Amino acid sequence: MSTAPVTLMVSRRAANGRYQDLLAWLHEGEQLATDFPGYLGSGILAPPADSDAFQIIFRFNDERTLHAWEHSASRRAWLQRGDGLFERPEERRFSGIDAWFGTETVHKPPRWKQATAIWLAFFPVSLLFNLLFGHWLAPLDLLPRVLLSTLVLTPLMVYLFIPLSTRLLAGWLNPPARPASRRREGLRSR
Repeated sequence: MSTAPVTLMVSRRAANGRYQDLLAWLHEGEQLATDFPGYLGSGILAPPADSDAFQIIFRFNDERTLHAWEHSASRRAWLQRGDGLFERPEERRFSGIDAWFGTETVHKPPRWKQATAIWLAFFPVSLLFNLLFGHWLAPLDLLPRVLLSTLVLTPLMVYLFIPLSTRLLAGWLNPPARPASRRREGLRSR
């Protein structure tokens, strides 16, 4: 079993007319997960304007703690209460940095693009943090100053700003594939 944090991403498409019911049910499941050992966080992403599929993300310490939650009686009861609220559920698991960039090798952006997306999220947030709180941290020695700043910034980056950066840069990170015939023509014209 993995010792790295594991993220479970579940997609639920609202059944006809059950949008608000599904949203309330998803929040109930998110609250349920908070009581389990190894729970690190969760979130619900509303569907984009052209879709009705919610994404709910659960993150646990490792595969073992996620497995315990997934196979618990309280989760099974919650899933039963959700009958009829959604269609075509999909589940995907991610470990480590793959949670931000996808797990399929074909669609995973190169590491330099991943590093750029992370840096573009980290730099402005770190700069703002230092502008706002740097004067309070300046009197501290290096170790406690870095400890406090990373303690505050790491959860913000992992749960908010890096997912936001990868969502905003999605077209650049994973550009649509050109048809094979166009690729060949592009190669010939060079």
